[in-house]
Amino acid sequence: MFKKVLIANRGEIACRIIQTLNRMGIGSVVVYSSADEDSLAVRMAEEAYLIGNAPAIESYLNSPAILKAAKQSGAEAIHPGYGFLSENAGFAEAVKKEGLVFIGPPAKAIALMGDKLEAKRLARDAGVPCIPGTDEPLGDINEAQKVAHSIGFPLMVKAAAGGGGKGMRIIREKIHLEEGLKGAIHEAEASFGDGRVFLEKYIESARHIEIQILADTHGNCIHLGERECSLQRRHQKVIEESPSPFVTEGLRESMTSAAIRLAKAVEYSSAGTVEFVVDQTRNFYFLEMNTRLQVEHPTTEMVTKLDLVEEMVRISAGEPLRMKQSDVQFSGHAIEARIYAEDSSRGFLPSIGRLSTYLPPLETEGKLRVDSGVEEGDTITPYYDPMISKLIVHETDRKVAVESLLAGLDHYYIRGIETNINFLAALVNSPHFRKSTFDTATLDLEFPIGFSPSVPENPIIAVGAAAVMHVIQKGLSQAEVTVLIDRKSYPMTVRGEGERYEVLAAESLVIETSWLSGEALFEGVFNGHSVTIQLDPHGVLNKLSWNGYAALTQVLEAHVADLYLHMPLKQKADMSRIVQSPMTGLVVEVFVKEGDPIKAGQPVATIEAMKMENIIRAEVDGVIEKIYVKQGDGVNLDQHMAKIG
Repeated sequence: MFKKVLIANRGEIACRIIQTLNRMGIGSVVVYSSADEDSLAVRMAEEAYLIGNAPAIESYLNSPAILKAAKQSGAEAIHPGYGFLSENAGFAEAVKKEGLVFIGPPAKAIALMGDKLEAKRLARDAGVPCIPGTDEPLGDINEAQKVAHSIGFPLMVKAAAGGGGKGMRIIREKIHLEEGLKGAIHEAEASFGDGRVFLEKYIESARHIEIQILADTHGNCIHLGERECSLQRRHQKVIEESPSPFVTEGLRESMTSAAIRLAKAVEYSSAGTVEFVVDQTRNFYFLEMNTRLQVEHPTTEMVTKLDLVEEMVRISAGEPLRMKQSDVQFSGHAIEARIYAEDSSRGFLPSIGRLSTYLPPLETEGKLRVDSGVEEGDTITPYYDPMISKLIVHETDRKVAVESLLAGLDHYYIRGIETNINFLAALVNSPHFRKSTFDTATLDLEFPIGFSPSVPENPIIAVGAAAVMHVIQKGLSQAEVTVLIDRKSYPMTVRGEGERYEVLAAESLVIETSWLSGEALFEGVFNGHSVTIQLDPHGVLNKLSWNGYAALTQVLEAHVADLYLHMPLKQKADMSRIVQSPMTGLVVEVFVKEGDPIKAGQPVATIEAMKMENIIRAEVDGVIEKIYVKQGDGVNLDQHMAKIG
């Protein structure tokens, strides 16, 4: 067994690998960029080596620097985590040439599966069903039009290299084919340095199901069941679960057998995932194989009680699998939610800044797990993926797991940056999720421009909590108050005794709580149901957030509330002629100059943050009166970029 392993990654996955290495008694080494000098992974590891500046190309994609650090540290093996160099066959080969062990599959398997066209051919040869489409990269638009005619619309343009949703376009009509093709080629070249694209039939209302496999170097290969990954936004997974509520036993047997056949065909070893698209009549088609650890691997770990990182390490050390297929036991249901640093109300744009408050829910062995790469006081930078952490729950069945995940999200309190926690809570609390009636298109259709939490139709939870908080803060045992929400008044009487409060209003409520003034979470039992509310003071107002809802509350004496409601609302200033940055980032390009005429919707500039480019457009017609930024400038949230006259 290895004595020391270097982790060629960062953030939560680096921290997660360190935990397993520590348990196995293996020394941990991390590499870090200048932006991650004070990161949690650096603090956790036994050794840490600076490998370059903040941009990934100068650090986490810098193979020579990583290999040099491995040699300096005396590490015998390198675990790549996921992303960055994890599916880079050249890096895996370079690790081997340096006399080190790559904790992952052979370079040959990575190369074969990394090319989607080659992977598709191999899958077909292995008897795995494939989506109708081309087996060769497209030459030009004329060829694309001929192929499109034979396949039929809708269809998907896909990049032959890479993944993560890059270089993908859904084309529903012939008129959009050329535009979609050019866009996919440009994105593929920018992301992977490879502009090859191909066409496939687009499967409507599809489910995205993946099979986790483990294979050793002795010819043994098993599966660890499936994961449901259909909840995606812009082809990026948001929530995953195991097992899938959509998969039948017969479908599971067919898909797992196909995954194992493909793994054996490419002489695979290590952990890997074979991904499938499944239509509504449960026909399945090969999508791709990820030759690495997946972000969503904890759901499989929870239902099998196996540590996939440990299994990867043991396989790479030459050990045979410690279990046969019949030894794998599945129990309960696990769900994972990805916590992102993004502002859902601004179209899910990245959010950057310091974590002024970071209070994750308490972990419970086998029940609730938080895989995080940060602590309070850490900074979310603009250089890398916006994922902060993952919240994973495991319960006896899906219904209980859904409630557990919702409670965990309500307990997850992060301030200083915007996160997608409210969005996730609303999603988990939705009929789509509870009834499992979603597919890969659901999120893009339901939330095309973003998400902002709203006041529920019956805001009794917020009304009751606001009144009880007021009584506790004032040290009263009884009070007659009016709660205002969106200029609607809710008069009531509150009576308290010990930790029990009666709220007498149009709808009576009994609240049991031990909340103390100043606490960020109001935890209580409302008429017998547990509820956790996140509290944000806003002057004399309190913003209350729970289960994906939010309400801005104010508690007043009855006669004061009557007068308050007659006061005129302050009108918001018209900012439509000021072009503002919707996020912190880097100005990649400015498309206009002072004096240029401009139309509403016309691009003004492009900002890059967290590997994403966002085009900033004018809201009104006019003339560019002033430009405040130039290419290469860093900009902050709401910073003025231009003025339209």
